[in-house]
Amino acid sequence: MPTFFGEKHMPKSVIKHSTDLLGVGRLTIDAIAGVTDIAEGLHHAIINVGGILEGPIDDALGGGAKPPVRTRGLTGLVYKSIRGINGMVGLGLDALIRRLTASIGEHETSPGRDAVVSALNGVLGDHLARKQNPLAITMRLRCNGKSLSTDDYSAFMAQANGRVALFVHGLCMGDTQWRRRGHDHGEALARDLGFTPIYLRYNTGLHVSENGRQLAELLNLFMAQSPCPAELRIVAHSMGGLVSRSAYYYGELSGHAWTTQLHKLVFLGTPHHGALLERGGNWIDVILDSNPFSAPFSRLGKIRSSGITDLRYGNVIDEDWHSSDRFDMAGDQRQLVALPKTVPCYAIAATTIGDVENFSDDLLGDGLVTVESAFGEHRNPQYNLGFAATNRWLGRGINHMDLLNDPKVYQILLAFMARSENVKA
Repeated sequence: MPTFFGEKHMPKSVIKHSTDLLGVGRLTIDAIAGVTDIAEGLHHAIINVGGILEGPIDDALGGGAKPPVRTRGLTGLVYKSIRGINGMVGLGLDALIRRLTASIGEHETSPGRDAVVSALNGVLGDHLARKQNPLAITMRLRCNGKSLSTDDYSAFMAQANGRVALFVHGLCMGDTQWRRRGHDHGEALARDLGFTPIYLRYNTGLHVSENGRQLAELLNLFMAQSPCPAELRIVAHSMGGLVSRSAYYYGELSGHAWTTQLHKLVFLGTPHHGALLERGGNWIDVILDSNPFSAPFSRLGKIRSSGITDLRYGNVIDEDWHSSDRFDMAGDQRQLVALPKTVPCYAIAATTIGDVENFSDDLLGDGLVTVESAFGEHRNPQYNLGFAATNRWLGRGINHMDLLNDPKVYQILLAFMARSENVKA
């Protein structure tokens, strides 16, 4: 799900550059405004864990008494800057590009710039890729905030003694955002269990299946470069879990060796059966399209990327979306994709409400993903993913972003990763 960028103010190193955002000129001014409100509303939902339909979404449904929600800190500064640019249309496109460029900055290693580019890719990444926009993120493996080239793979695997843990981020996020409030699951697992962490960075606006296929190919190349016997473990947050399932599906379909080297797969708040917020957004499309006076505004809702609309029901493979318009209210059209049978799989879910079971678990869950969806449970038994009771855990009083740093979550993750199991065929 879209996530907030951090609690610190934007550093001065994130405010200068002249070419990085050249491709943004291809975006329309109204698209920038609409996407900003949608993304900020979702960020606000995570930060404050409010109602599912509030802010911009609620306004679109006619609740207009409330103004659009506004975030603070780094997130608020970025959104305020983008809105300010939208009011400068009279100064011309060149001024727009210059101001957007200043808002994002020049340094690839800057956490602020990475966060903004990651968010933009989450909302418009399919458009950026289709137009070969320089802002489109290309999938890569990263360590310590730096990308690895294919020439680095062998040395990295040798240093890791073949034992690596891959961390796959969620929608609108990047690899550097695994660090939250001073904690990084990857660094902690390296300290406690000796796994060497490596982080994926990818364009979350593409279809999940597109990213899944790319990840399968990337892992096939990466793992093959190990000079010693290799073991892979994957920890995936939110959308990253769907991408990881997709990668395993396509890797197994292609006979990739890395699928036999995968020893564990842990999901943190993954919407295996979709997310209510995206379904809410889809209803807005139908409402706006039904009235000729409001229909022109529906393009703001339909700007949502392929990656976001895949979250409606949890699409994992091409067939889940190929045969229909992704904005149609056609219901759940997915094909059944089971969990890997020979890999121990674990699910960690969260709910923001209380210390005991509550009806809100299946309404709000962690603020973005219901407990039922995170546990892979479905009203149709054939779609149940079947996580073993001992392989899943529910944290209470925890929101979607807390899954990245909550001490209780880490202790469960540590226990799951340390557990000795052998289900290999």
